[in-house]
Amino acid sequence: MSTSGIDLKNTAAKGVMVGEDNLVVKLSDGRTITVPVAWFPRLLHGTPSERSNWRLIGSGEGIHWPDLDEDISVASLLAGRRSSETGDSLRRWLGARRVK
Repeated sequence: MSTSGIDLKNTAAKGVMVGEDNLVVKLSDGRTITVPVAWFPRLLHGTPSERSNWRLIGSGEGIHWPDLDEDISVASLLAGRRSSETGDSLRRWLGARRVK
């Protein structure tokens, strides 16, 4: 069974907007998903330029932010799942950003 019993075959991302507080994803089936940016710490710590540099992956099954090394799947968004990145991993990533 797919996530939450939802058929994801015909559900793909087709547009993305990351604001200061929200991640908004427009789906191919006409829905729009809005979740807090705070769910995804790398997006939260990203600059507006980094947040706006995204691309769809897997025919819209997910979204990739190359500058932030972040990938989020549509299935995860529909299931209401936040980032599962550990605090240690996030601290290392933040530390590496400061070095650049």
